[in-house]
Amino acid sequence: MNAITLNALAAFPDQLEAYYGAIPAEFKQWSPASWEGVPSEPFTAIEQVCHVYDIEVEGYHVRFQRTLEELNPVLLSVDGEALARERAYAEANVDEVFAAFRVARAKTMTLIAGLSPEQFARTADFEGYGPLSLRSLVHYLCSHDQQHLAGLQWLLGKIEASRVRPEG
Repeated sequence: MNAITLNALAAFPDQLEAYYGAIPAEFKQWSPASWEGVPSEPFTAIEQVCHVYDIEVEGYHVRFQRTLEELNPVLLSVDGEALARERAYAEANVDEVFAAFRVARAKTMTLIAGLSPEQFARTADFEGYGPLSLRSLVHYLCSHDQQHLAGLQWLLGKIEASRVRPEG
């Protein structure tokens, strides 16, 4: 696995917490009038954090294990919007979610660090993505991380835009 991807995965929990911390307190559960152009799922700041945790554990941990243990498994997509509703993301304790996410990401990093080239080459079929290798899954996880950092920046842009009053 390349160092740039591993470093990005390792640094992500700190980045996520810093980006979330940049959201003003009164906007942690705020939604813009339109989600058009959002680079991640249309989630509030707190929902973004909860979603990242759930996808780590229920998405990628499961996908990695199944790819390692099964012959060419079909990996399912996770319905993030349904989870957000079912688990009441808006009411979550963000400190607890960050703590749990750090544990989950450490588990991910330990797993990845212990894989052989043959294990990275194991294949699966990922719903919505098609055939891939375990190495592909690692890159998609990193991409997912980056989408949510971009989603939080996008929210910051929308927050600032909401403060602008038209002249007249």
